[in-house]
Amino acid sequence: MHIPDGYLSPLTCIITYAAALPLWVIAFRKLKEKLDEQTLPLIASLSALSFIIMMFNIPIPGGTSGHAVGASLIAILFGPWVASLCVSLVLLIQALIFGDGGITTFAANALAMGFMASFSTYYIYRFFERKAFAPFISGWVGIVSASTMVAVILGIQPLIASSEGKPLYFPFGLDLAIPAVIGSHMLFFGVVEGIFTLIAYRYIVSNKLLKGVSA
Repeated sequence: MHIPDGYLSPLTCIITYAAALPLWVIAFRKLKEKLDEQTLPLIASLSALSFIIMMFNIPIPGGTSGHAVGASLIAILFGPWVASLCVSLVLLIQALIFGDGGITTFAANALAMGFMASFSTYYIYRFFERKAFAPFISGWVGIVSASTMVAVILGIQPLIASSEGKPLYFPFGLDLAIPAVIGSHMLFFGVVEGIFTLIAYRYIVSNKLLKGVSA
């Protein structure tokens, strides 16, 4: 699901950075409010786990790839702002060191896999909080929401950046990008994310690794 450099037009990159910058500022302030001796090790561990999960990229039709994210668990435990910033930092490290995702597309990736996934997860979880399946369904919704944003950003590129009818950047329109990207995450990667979120959440609750979290 990482969007590489060269897939998005300069205008798209500028707009996504302009949208992401103020959100990162707010998220950083929220993170500072959450950090203490108990939360810091767990947030760091879950961020590292998200890093590992996202390194397992599986190519899918439409010129991109799919993977679980790990944002959902952080969002459920610490809130969507903290999760958004943690995933953004993971994406930045992956882009700078491993070339997984691009620098010009970093903001777009962060908006989708960081903010979109975290906020959709958080509010779905709060809606189903009393249900046993809440961690699973919130994890599934989070990654599908992120894939929807990625699919739309990619799919509109031929509409906004073409020369003589030929796309200059990502070559496939919404008709291919949406089923290819969203479909694979609905049927496979979303299920993986949901199962991971459910198992990890129950483990943290049963072992009382975080105060104030209940099953």
